[in-house]
Amino acid sequence: MNDEILADAMAFDWTTLMELLQEKGVEFGVKVATALAIYLIGKYLVKILIRGIGALMQKQGIDKTLERFVCNLVRISLMVVIIIAAIDALGVKTTSFIAIFGAAGLAVGLALQGSLSNFASGVLIVLFRPYRVGDFIEAAGIAGSVEEVQILTTILKTGDNKQIIVPNSQIMDSIITNYSANDTRRVDMTIGVSYDDDLDKVRKTLEELIGAEDRILPEPAPLIAISALADSSVNFVVRPWVNSGDYWGVMFDMTEAIKKRFDQEGISFPFPQQDVHLYKQDSD
Repeated sequence: MNDEILADAMAFDWTTLMELLQEKGVEFGVKVATALAIYLIGKYLVKILIRGIGALMQKQGIDKTLERFVCNLVRISLMVVIIIAAIDALGVKTTSFIAIFGAAGLAVGLALQGSLSNFASGVLIVLFRPYRVGDFIEAAGIAGSVEEVQILTTILKTGDNKQIIVPNSQIMDSIITNYSANDTRRVDMTIGVSYDDDLDKVRKTLEELIGAEDRILPEPAPLIAISALADSSVNFVVRPWVNSGDYWGVMFDMTEAIKKRFDQEGISFPFPQQDVHLYKQDSD
């Protein structure tokens, strides 16, 4: 019996096996090369197409926020098609693959409710435009300049140059403060002076400081008024209007200028104080 098995093994045509393996290997190699070519060429063409769409939208004067959102959406959609085509080139039946993918769509959708909510919020942001690329906003507890509105997230850059990625749904569910929506902003300052100071002199000094600041707008007219008779000070409100881009510069420079000028004029900034009365109690 063993002699028969050995004879059958020796009689096996190894040449035929090698030719078969070689044929299958070449066939598989061609499939891999085709799939790789589809992916790389498709990726390159998508890149060119996205550039063309972006350039066309810029030429038409379309808002940059909408431009980037559309480009990201088109890029992702086309890359999904290219990947499916590459898989099909490998010999995988994409019809059944797509059917399985569709059947699993409901389960995936339930599992990705947060992502779907972010996507829907991204669409709402693009449609209603509560902010645009370049605006300085405060939302979801974060303040920063909008760098990009993506499909699921908004990318913000803070004043200290940190990049913060915020889910779109969190932004849409919160109060959005857009500091760049209008061309002008009002600088609100409260200046406290002593009860012993000459209030007319204080007002005149503040008016001179405002008049010397070129970045302050003549209209609307700046407001200087006494807002409160506080425990330790008489409080003036100083409210000039400036271009939005000059807000922080005017705020910082005016604060410094007021301190220096008040020191020259002998106008004091009172410190909080309390009067303590001590009573001596006679001992029995």
